[in-house]
Amino acid sequence: MVKQISGHELDELVAKGGKVVCDFWASWCGPCRMLGPVLEALSEEFKDRAQFVKVNVDENGDLAASLGIFSIPDVFVFSDGAVKAHNLGFVPEDQLRAFLEENL
Repeated sequence: MVKQISGHELDELVAKGGKVVCDFWASWCGPCRMLGPVLEALSEEFKDRAQFVKVNVDENGDLAASLGIFSIPDVFVFSDGAVKAHNLGFVPEDQLRAFLEENL
């Protein structure tokens, strides 16, 4: 399950270490709405490897800016407190699965 959290909550999760997959999105974004169900399905598949969350960029603009997010959706993988990789834009499920396999 992909849980919606605030930027502050994301900071806390990342600081704890481990692996976090975060979808930066907005409700008005068509590609974000398309990616949501894909990421939800993959969160079940990878639930033993990472925690899956999403952060609304409209509500957390400072965090988005600090990460250099200027286009969405943007899926980040955080590992051991740092950004490991990110995937910008909508991609089909098989491509997102490969991205997660490579980075988790």
